[in-house]
Amino acid sequence: MRGTKVTFDNEKLHYSSELMRALAHPLRLKILEYIDLNRSINVNKIYSSLDLEQSITSQHLKILRMSGVVTVEITGKYHVYHINYDVINKASFAVNKFVGKS
Repeated sequence: MRGTKVTFDNEKLHYSSELMRALAHPLRLKILEYIDLNRSINVNKIYSSLDLEQSITSQHLKILRMSGVVTVEITGKYHVYHINYDVINKASFAVNKFVGKS
């Protein structure tokens, strides 16, 4: 490995680490699964259906939103969440490629 120069794009590396962090939490995966099941859903239904505290649900949704995994549509007083399938598919492809399953 000597003599091989390893370089990383710091911005891409930071985004990738935040994305993997967002997807590596069991509760966030459960929330994503629930959103996927319903196609789009408001935050009240998420925390009440999954029997979670509103504040904890909001914290996890914020991490998912900041990483681009979900988008939110604000309609009046409702926050409706949708999965960004492009981001999920790219993350899945990258992980599978990394572990040699592509």
